Amino acid sequence: MKKLTFLFCMLLGLLACNNYSDNPHIIIETDLGNLILELYPEQAPITVKNFLDLIDKNEFEGATFYRAVTLDNQPQDDIKIEVIQGGLSFTRDLSQYELIEHETTEQTGILHTNGVISMARVEPGTACTEFFICIGDQPSLDFDGERNPDLQGFSAFGKVIEGFEVMLEIQALPEENQLLKPRLAIKSIKRFNH
Repeated sequence: MKKLTFLFCMLLGLLACNNYSDNPHIIIETDLGNLILELYPEQAPITVKNFLDLIDKNEFEGATFYRAVTLDNQPQDDIKIEVIQGGLSFTRDLSQYELIEHETTEQTGILHTNGVISMARVEPGTACTEFFICIGDQPSLDFDGERNPDLQGFSAFGKVIEGFEVMLEIQALPEENQLLKPRLAIKSIKRFNH
């Protein structure tokens, strides 16, 4: 009986422990709710360092979610994706930010699956502050994916672990030509201590 009691207590202790790894975690706070994400510095060191530096310097003050891509609002695209996008595009001059090296999914092994956060960019090596989160699996955004003609994909660097319903609520907000009307303010992006 003592062994059973001990095992039961051990099980309760394990269940009480959260499922968070030692990787850094961040929380994105909005009026619709919060997103908690785990970042992967071992796989994507350059991208994670850049993102955490921006957080630590409070650079995301004034950031918004400003774009929601659905299957219905990209009629010109043969290869369709579903993402929500945020950052500083509408509130800051992005030319003041250092561009970062492009870490492909081939290098990192982090694929664009549901909830994965990745850096938006024009050409490879032009990412700085803008990010997007995948709604559902988006293999066309991986290395060799055909969403971009350069076939380099995007730099994925973490994943939503709590707040999936918030992602969907953001994607469902009113939009015009993929731009949210109005944009959704990001109250804060900060490190999440679990």
